[in-house]
Amino acid sequence: MATRALLADLATAAATTAGLPRVEIESVGGIDAARRVAAGEQLDLVVLASGALSELAGSGHVVPSSVTPLVLSQTAVAVRAPLSRQATPPPGPASDDASGVRAALRDAGRIGYSTGPSGTELLRRIEQWGMADEVRDRLIQARPGMPVARLVADGEVDVGFQQLSEMVGQAGVRILGVLPPDCAIDTVFSGGVAVTSTDPAASAVVLEFFASEAALPIKAAHSFSGAPTR
Repeated sequence: MATRALLADLATAAATTAGLPRVEIESVGGIDAARRVAAGEQLDLVVLASGALSELAGSGHVVPSSVTPLVLSQTAVAVRAPLSRQATPPPGPASDDASGVRAALRDAGRIGYSTGPSGTELLRRIEQWGMADEVRDRLIQARPGMPVARLVADGEVDVGFQQLSEMVGQAGVRILGVLPPDCAIDTVFSGGVAVTSTDPAASAVVLEFFASEAALPIKAAHSFSGAPTR
């Protein structure tokens, strides 16, 4: 879901400015997307976190040679907004390193995280920091397809961790920033041609546009970093 709005704009640009075939984008949670691809559903392109896409390529569901990195997505921290002037801001990272994140996790009441790669990596970090027992009862995982920002805005959690692209522009949340460099959770999203594609050549050309320099301004507008190299 992190790439939903981005892919819609990339598909529009591919068709209107580059004269390429129009692609109909359907965005679903990563787990559901991988399951559908593995089940052999007829699709032309697949965009997922690189690890998940590599697994699908390895199992024969995505053309391995077509796998192309598209964007780098950073994980951000958000709290509920707006805050009254009298209110005490919920805890957030208080420093520019991992110690601030650990302090925020200790101080937060309920902690929201996603079903996607950022949530999986956050849990791994918590385990590494020896904090699993300390925060386990306060962790709330967003339901598949629901952005963590919604949990934050609705007051279901006090602090939320998710891809920056899914936080930006969401009503009712205040983004504190991305995770510090020494504990950053970055996800590379890649695209590939599905083996069920009815026109693999055309699909590959569209994917090439998605990875091109012409697409960089669109990616930046959606809070993604430019495409990493293979």
